[in-house]
Amino acid sequence: MARYIPLADAADLPLWRRPITLLFLMAFAMPIGFSVWLALLNNFVVEAANFDGGDIGLLHAVREIPGFLAVGVIVVIMFMREQVLGLLSLVMLGVATALTAQFPEMRGILILTFISSVGFHYYETVNQSLQLQWIEKERAPQMLGWLLAAGSFATFLVYFVIMVLWEPLGLTYNIVYMVGGGITAAIAIFAMLAYPQFEAPTPQLKTFVLRKRYWLYYALQFMSGARRQIFMVFAGFMMVEKFGFEVHELTALYLINLVVNIVVAPLLGRIVARFGEQRALIFEYAGLVLVFLAYGGVYFLGWGLIVAAGLYVLDHIFFGLALALKTYFQKIADPQDIAPTAAVAFTINHIAAVALPVPLGLLWLVSPGAVFFLAAGMAATSLTLALMIPRHPVPGHETRLAGPVPAPAE
Repeated sequence: MARYIPLADAADLPLWRRPITLLFLMAFAMPIGFSVWLALLNNFVVEAANFDGGDIGLLHAVREIPGFLAVGVIVVIMFMREQVLGLLSLVMLGVATALTAQFPEMRGILILTFISSVGFHYYETVNQSLQLQWIEKERAPQMLGWLLAAGSFATFLVYFVIMVLWEPLGLTYNIVYMVGGGITAAIAIFAMLAYPQFEAPTPQLKTFVLRKRYWLYYALQFMSGARRQIFMVFAGFMMVEKFGFEVHELTALYLINLVVNIVVAPLLGRIVARFGEQRALIFEYAGLVLVFLAYGGVYFLGWGLIVAAGLYVLDHIFFGLALALKTYFQKIADPQDIAPTAAVAFTINHIAAVALPVPLGLLWLVSPGAVFFLAAGMAATSLTLALMIPRHPVPGHETRLAGPVPAPAE
């Protein structure tokens, strides 16, 4: 029988059974299954199903549909606690990943991608909600940075094993998918059995929440989904299609990137805490404009492999500052709005993610560089929106257009 513990009493538990430890365990478990899927994806679909740019666009459009439907989390949490839903979603992600290589053709790949994506996106929606409920505002930037580093470390282990052992052991897609997905599912099942159910002090609304005063957060989420999708779909695909990267070579690039992220992610949290969400996001979006313009230069100016690989690493560093968007919302939100707004925000984030991959895949067939120039324009739009974030956002002062900071209550 489940044991329910108020969040305030969780400090009396052993360290390994506290809420923050569970957040770290989940942050470690999810990237194992997802990173195995992602590390092998481009090579697997090209070798197993002869995908081209249009096909990879379709695959990622299907992958993002569950993100677009993440608002359904609001319905599910009417009947299931967020903590349980998050762990069940991890099990779904792990099992679907484990089975991926069993169906090496278009239809099978699309179906399993959809199932694993339901697990991934529902987990991410619930995980963001739990993070913002369980971590105090004062500690949130630094702690989110450490959670990001934990996820990067898990991904590092996955890529390191693939890079080092792929050729010597003659690993196959099926073996790696089965092991990676199985580990994610096993960790989630352990967490279901080992941890009590934690109760946050503020009950979450279980209705659809769309508030006018959160408009800037919604807009930033929309633009984030648009430009992120271009990177997710086409940056790695470019390395395989244009430069002929094999599995272990592409994994080596991911590995370099992750070593950097493990070191940098906690620093990003400190940067957000020190300089505030507005400055952090302005720096992120300005950097992404330059990175995407440079990606376009790889095609139009003939820049080579070293430049493309360096841009890939920089891209990930800038995206790490997106934790500032979470803490911005945490500062302006009513406490009971966190769970439903996380679901709504995920859906908004994925509107462009569902709509863009197929047409951009077709544009890729004509002009790959133009896809990245379009992403630069999206990053520039995000930069303009970030200028509207106040230096000290609070409820009632969500944007620079909202007037002066409200006076503290007497």
